[in-house]
Amino acid sequence: MTSTASSARTQFLTLPGGRIAFDDTATGTGTGTNAADAAGATDIAVVLLPGMLDSRTTYRHLHPLLVAAGHRVITMDLRGFGESSIAWDDYSPAAIADDVLALLDHLNVERAVLVGSSYTAATVVKAAGLAPERVAGIALLDGFVENLPQNAFQRGIGKVLGAAVLWFPAVWGWYLKYMAYPTAKPADFEEYRSGLVDALRTPGRRIATRGYVTGDSAPVGWCAAVRSPALVVMGSKDPDFPSPAVVADRQAQALNARKVMIEGAGHYPMAEFPQATADALLPFLAEITGIGENTEATRAAEKTRKTQNTENTENTRTN
Repeated sequence: MTSTASSARTQFLTLPGGRIAFDDTATGTGTGTNAADAAGATDIAVVLLPGMLDSRTTYRHLHPLLVAAGHRVITMDLRGFGESSIAWDDYSPAAIADDVLALLDHLNVERAVLVGSSYTAATVVKAAGLAPERVAGIALLDGFVENLPQNAFQRGIGKVLGAAVLWFPAVWGWYLKYMAYPTAKPADFEEYRSGLVDALRTPGRRIATRGYVTGDSAPVGWCAAVRSPALVVMGSKDPDFPSPAVVADRQAQALNARKVMIEGAGHYPMAEFPQATADALLPFLAEITGIGENTEATRAAEKTRKTQNTENTENTRTN
């Protein structure tokens, strides 16, 4: 796979317990573009966090769009996956929040907007509550925060599926192929999917997989501590939620956040609909960072967002 994100120079942060892999446009991506050079000079960075069992290259299609808009972009692999160390004693969203804040310290980043996908939506919420002076804003991409309460049957199904992925990595590949991308798979999807399944088969990886599939991806009460601006982005066809729009509404209410639904998107809108995801993020980032406020791309994104909000309001009234 070749992309701005995946071709960036991997760096490592050594922490008690292991190493965290990351890349940063401020220290070179190998692209040589003016936008990437400009991104190194921004005061507020954008940190992209993948979801569970994934790597930072999940943002390979969104990353260049944010860099082109002038943002300094940092992507980080989670504990146990990507190029980070496999064995850790804790894989919880809270532990990953500590990793993010340590990375900001390591890079001398005073403030950042944190973007969390799926499992790490809880991570960015936790980090915002822990260090409001460091977290300028948060964006949740199809996160499990404020999820609808599950009944006993739903909890049981979750445990069965988690065990299946743990012992049979192909199950994860099946989910990605037949459920997670309901409308538009990216051109490099099969290569990417195969890489994730192969990663699950890496010797020793099962300990990390177990840490994620048996952990709590939807802790309760963390949103109350958040004072940062927030954005909720949700795919309208996300198979992980019985009602994606209802979950997004709950998140937006809990965080006093703006909500954007991406029509037709599943659980990974940044890969399935990267431009629509950028259109949701860029106006939000511009308000916080002051970068791109007058660019054509940001104006177009803001126009798309306002149109979508109007349509969502009309649909709500109709229903």
